[in-house]
Amino acid sequence: MKFTKTLAAVAFASTLALAGCSGDEEKDASLTDGSLNGANGLNDASTSGFGDGSGINGGRFGANGGRLGANGLPPEFSDPNNPLSKRTIYFMLDSSQVQQDFVPIVAAHARYLVANPSRHIVLEGNGDERGSREYNIGLGEQRAKTVASMLKAQGVSESQLSIVSYGEEKPVAMGHDESSWELNRRVELAY
Repeated sequence: MKFTKTLAAVAFASTLALAGCSGDEEKDASLTDGSLNGANGLNDASTSGFGDGSGINGGRFGANGGRLGANGLPPEFSDPNNPLSKRTIYFMLDSSQVQQDFVPIVAAHARYLVANPSRHIVLEGNGDERGSREYNIGLGEQRAKTVASMLKAQGVSESQLSIVSYGEEKPVAMGHDESSWELNRRVELAY
């Protein structure tokens, strides 16, 4: 008799758990179609879908209810149409100013970090091979600080951010021409 009551309780609890699951999960359109609200790509939490608790959570599941990927990030980070999948910000020669094309990407990462206060990001500043080693370390650091300032201005906690500069020490392109140098002038966002 006691076994039957226990079995019935387990079956009831399983039914409740399954009833809470839905095959038609809502997706934030600003994250799935690559577009962002607002003229400059900077959204507040009320328009991003993250401020109401329905967006990406910091737990074991991503926004669409799927498990985290092998890299520990939600599936949105693997979707090429999602700005969160872009984790490299490129810079012009001898500049630490974020180009307008990358503002929506920084904004998307800011919204994600605000919605997931337990997440931490390392901003890795890099430069091309031109200039002295010391100059490139300084420029890489300034680039990372610029991205950090943009994230903090959008509500990201300083405790979620770390900055490191590699200068010219970690190139992604080994050539000695402009196309290689363009790829090496960057800040990488490492979760």
